[in-house]
Amino acid sequence: MMTFFWLDIRWIPLTTIEIRWHGRGGQGVVTANELLAGAALKEGKYIKAFPEFGPERMGAPIRAFTRLSDTPIQVHSQVYYPDMVVVIDPTLLKQTSIMEGLKEEGMLVANFADGKDKLSKIVGKEKNVHAVNATAIAMEEIGRPTTNTAMLGAVVKVLNYVRLESVLEELEAKFSGKFSKEVVAKNIKAVRRAYEEVD
Repeated sequence: MMTFFWLDIRWIPLTTIEIRWHGRGGQGVVTANELLAGAALKEGKYIKAFPEFGPERMGAPIRAFTRLSDTPIQVHSQVYYPDMVVVIDPTLLKQTSIMEGLKEEGMLVANFADGKDKLSKIVGKEKNVHAVNATAIAMEEIGRPTTNTAMLGAVVKVLNYVRLESVLEELEAKFSGKFSKEVVAKNIKAVRRAYEEVD
């Protein structure tokens, strides 16, 4: 029998994974969100992926939300109690809203250069805290501090719900029409490195 919990006047199956992404305008938060959802869709899973609309501008804090499930998703609200929080921009880590609503056993995945022990102290959470130096990976592999694809690799590893190859296929399909083969290849390398290096 499937278990349910009460949230925002709706029943949500516990089989649904909910993710909240934090970053700044122009950092590719929405793109990473959509790539993860698209990869899950390729695998036959049910998805919802959407940004939080508001007065977004370059550099302003923004959020995006993902729901992934093996069963149809009936809820359409933003994510209030995430199973995972993803922080693309480390300057946002000290904001109290980052950890808001994160389930007790929920996971934090952050772009953070100093390891998960220091990250744990900053956010006040001991378990399920994961750090990856996505900025360094992006600079070394892509040549610019575009960290969204590297963070996507870290998320895939920690989440362990969508296959890495599905994500890479989705990235290649979405990026090929916009970027050169060289740029696509660099982003794929960034995803793979973060997948291996996330702590």
